[in-house]
Amino acid sequence: MKKLLLFDLDGTLLTSDKIISDKTFAALLAARESGYLIGISTSRSIRNSLSFTDKLVPDVIIASGGALVKAGDQVIYEQALYAEETGDILHIARKYLGDDCEITIDTADDHYANYGEKYTSLEKTWGGDIYSDFPDWKEASLKVCVRIVDESKARQIQQSLPNCDSIRFTDEYWYKFTKKNVTKENAIIKMCEILEISLKDVTAFGDDLADIGMLKLCGLGVAMGNALDEVKAVADITIGTNDEDGIAEYIKNLIMEFGGSYR
Repeated sequence: MKKLLLFDLDGTLLTSDKIISDKTFAALLAARESGYLIGISTSRSIRNSLSFTDKLVPDVIIASGGALVKAGDQVIYEQALYAEETGDILHIARKYLGDDCEITIDTADDHYANYGEKYTSLEKTWGGDIYSDFPDWKEASLKVCVRIVDESKARQIQQSLPNCDSIRFTDEYWYKFTKKNVTKENAIIKMCEILEISLKDVTAFGDDLADIGMLKLCGLGVAMGNALDEVKAVADITIGTNDEDGIAEYIKNLIMEFGGSYR
């Protein structure tokens, strides 16, 4: 029987300094030794996710908000926007926000941004974006993010793209656009079917609005102590914060509960 611990990254597995703490890393290794699979479910791209988790070597990664799933080195599920669909998002965003609006694009291999060195603090946490001003985009993409400060314009853009799903990241004015029905929870369902894992044997950890669906879907939904109130309301349990090694303490108790040893 396969059991999977599935973690969001930002605000969950990563501390505010964007690292996996030594205590949490040790707990993850202990969980793996006890027979658990370790997974990541994030809005970040595959390449960017691996920059934070390369030493952990996750068994499965759900990336770009559910648009891509990798098990080991193999892509087992992908839902990409066609080049024309990506171009439509770029066109609509610039129509309402101007040609200088800030945009990022995930592909299966890379993460692109058009703002150069403007956000130096973000550069460190988004893993070295490739600069592009997207003059004539001709490549399939997994996710497009647009910085939109005016909520009314965000709604206009969303209404102009009925074939896309969109959600705002609550820690900034960035909106994520993906193919319709691309969500973390739909990716989890596909992943479980392919890898023959029961949903009831998946424990999901999260903190933000995009995590609500997967916390409700999985056998156990765990909210971080720093999670939004809306996330805590749907979770089965709430643990310590991402800066207090809440995950490490949870795993320690989990292993000891079932008679395992924890060092």
